[in-house]
Amino acid sequence: MNEAAQIPVKQLPSESAEPVSLYKKHEPIHAHFVGGYWQQVRKLVAAILLIGFFAGPWLTWHGQQAILLDLPARQFHLFGLNIWPQDLWMLGWLLMMAALGLFAITNVVGRLWCGYICPQTVWTTLFMWVERHTEGSARRRKKLAAEKWGTEKVLRRAAKYTGYFLISALTAATFVAYFTPAQALFTSLATLNVLSLEPWTQFWLLFFTAATLFAAGWAREQMCIYMCPYARFQGSMIDDDTLTVSYDANRGDPRGSRKQSGPLGDCIDCRLCVQVCPTGIDIRDGLQYQCIGCAHCIDACNQVMGKIGREQNLIGYTSLNVLQGKPFRWLRPRSVGYAAVCAGLAAAFLFAVVNRATIDLDLLRDRGSLYQVRTAGLVSNEYQLKAMNKGSEAIHLSVTITSPTWLTIEGNVAVDLQPGELRNLPLTLVATRPPAGATDVQIALCQRDHKDQCVSETTSFIAPRSSRETSS
Repeated sequence: MNEAAQIPVKQLPSESAEPVSLYKKHEPIHAHFVGGYWQQVRKLVAAILLIGFFAGPWLTWHGQQAILLDLPARQFHLFGLNIWPQDLWMLGWLLMMAALGLFAITNVVGRLWCGYICPQTVWTTLFMWVERHTEGSARRRKKLAAEKWGTEKVLRRAAKYTGYFLISALTAATFVAYFTPAQALFTSLATLNVLSLEPWTQFWLLFFTAATLFAAGWAREQMCIYMCPYARFQGSMIDDDTLTVSYDANRGDPRGSRKQSGPLGDCIDCRLCVQVCPTGIDIRDGLQYQCIGCAHCIDACNQVMGKIGREQNLIGYTSLNVLQGKPFRWLRPRSVGYAAVCAGLAAAFLFAVVNRATIDLDLLRDRGSLYQVRTAGLVSNEYQLKAMNKGSEAIHLSVTITSPTWLTIEGNVAVDLQPGELRNLPLTLVATRPPAGATDVQIALCQRDHKDQCVSETTSFIAPRSSRETSS
């Protein structure tokens, strides 16, 4: 018989067979609550971040809102520092420093950002606190989810979602208050006069309320597992010395209950580390991209180790080298490189901000004509001078010609600008029998009471090439 004929052929399912779904239905994770050292640290960090976020719009600086990102006026106010569209390089610089800083932190201490600082983590923890106080423990929540709708379930769910909505609405209002005057916004909200707000303000209030409800109230761990890109590329930033939440298999395996006979490790296989995990993973299977470094499993395992009289940190913050018996190194080429680049960028940014000119000058030639020929050999050029005060105080300026010396300014040379004011001024330069063609001209705008604080702009002065044309 032919060998090919002996190979069994897998029959395809008939058309009447039930279709097989390629997607697994999402099962809600009811994580058990656990206390401990690291959870106290996380609570402290979350409290600081929440207080800073909600108090931010109410901080004042010289009688004005200290942090106001005024998009309609195209200017940002940060504790007296006015940032204009011309200064958007600051935003790009800050984002670059933030990205490199995140890389540096990840290389040294893993997903510290995810477990302690990320807004998704902080607000999810806040929502879980509401859930625990309205629906009870994890076992009670599971039981409640399986029950049919009744009076108790309706009341508990109503209380939970009311808490969710209040937190989401307050979060949205506070976030919008960074972009619009906070006092006026909250006055309208407190008096239920929402319709008096701008349409875009109403839209963003609704949008961020819904977004907070979705991200922290419903999606939760799915945001971290499926939607956050950081979970996917974190592996490229860590090395064998990075501190991550890890299980010491050499000490913990083989796992088993103390009732079993034979040699056993310290792990009693209670699975409490899995039950407290907000993303539902088993850290004993090794480092996984779903792990957000929240240390719930560390605190849970330490409590169990304390009860059975074993050493702490069977699960703990450690590195792969330490688990393999090698020495741990804080300083290594990648971490030093990240730190050096971040420090250099921060120093350069601070220097640029401190030495940033508060006066912005732009000089444009009149497009209508290159020059005007007057009597007695006079030639004039017309310009538009745009001056902006980017500071927080009024300034008094004067326009001067740095070079050449044979040019003069016709008319008033004094300019007074209020904070944030932008003014367009006509400027006429006049010369007697100037050199033919184009000559470079440097115009300076200086503060009258601080002669050393000037900004300058280079333009050109054009004169006719024909002396006969000039004399006419």
